[in-house]
Amino acid sequence: MAKKILIADDSTSMRQMIDFTLSEAGYTVIQSVDGEDAFSKFTADVNLVITDLNMPKMNGIDLIRKIRSGATNKFLPIIMLTTESEPGKKDEGKKAGATAWIVKPFTPENLLETIKKVAG
Repeated sequence: MAKKILIADDSTSMRQMIDFTLSEAGYTVIQSVDGEDAFSKFTADVNLVITDLNMPKMNGIDLIRKIRSGATNKFLPIIMLTTESEPGKKDEGKKAGATAWIVKPFTPENLLETIKKVAG
């Protein structure tokens, strides 16, 4: 059974690129346009979350906090995929519960390698 990955990014082209990369690698992908949309689509069978940082309605840090507030979601792998590389933002993401941080632009190989590291 394919692992299910929820992606949150307000960029249509970025969502499409991530979706294509993950689908080609055998993952099932759920797309969402922002953190609020992602949280509404988040279910217990999601195996991994990939989120952008800067999005309308709910940013990636707040999305991570909401997901982590669920008792069964403490160890769910969450990857922050963003243009933000400032150490302060990375620290904030880590404190919120991000498992990994990838800075855009990125390669599909880098994304898949990071997924394998954090989700097995």
